[in-house]
Amino acid sequence: MKKEIDSIIFDLGGVLIDWNPDYVYLNEFKGDEKKMNWFYQNICTMDWNENQDAGYPIKDATEEKIKEFPEFENLIKIYYGRWEEMLKGEINGSVEILKKLIQLNKYKIIALTNWSNETFPVAKKRFNFLKLFHGIVVSGEEKTRKPFEKIYKITINRYDLIPSRTVFIDDNERNLLGASKLSINTIHFKNPEQLKKDLIKLKIL
Repeated sequence: MKKEIDSIIFDLGGVLIDWNPDYVYLNEFKGDEKKMNWFYQNICTMDWNENQDAGYPIKDATEEKIKEFPEFENLIKIYYGRWEEMLKGEINGSVEILKKLIQLNKYKIIALTNWSNETFPVAKKRFNFLKLFHGIVVSGEEKTRKPFEKIYKITINRYDLIPSRTVFIDDNERNLLGASKLSINTIHFKNPEQLKKDLIKLKIL
């Protein structure tokens, strides 16, 4: 990173917000992780969820999945019916870092999230720190998602970012690769302590 960073893009889920379907399904499967993981891998899969993140209607997705697996109707309905219970809370250490960066008043700070436009209003209501961002790009509103090039270009153009002077923080390596292709610098988020160290190393904090 030769050029000085002037913009920071944060992912939300897994970086600043603790969202995990296990919080609901572990109880539904009576603690049987093997059965729960089979359900994720074969029925309510990550690909299926990401389709809604890219703007596909939740009602249609749920009905189609029930038609495909009628014997799992109740468990399928839970995915979005009890979605809010999967939203545990904010990741405190990360939110503290975000607040510090905002206080420095040196950076343009944007959020870029794979999130259904139907469920994102729930997060906006619950998490006050979302008001701190200079802008938020929600995949469901844009009808595309990470790691596709289009969503990074939307973010760059909308907020007038210079990729080589921007750093993108995400917990998913696949999404980081998508950003790297457009010359955006990246940090692979693992935990708040590691994020802080990486930001200090880059002289951002």
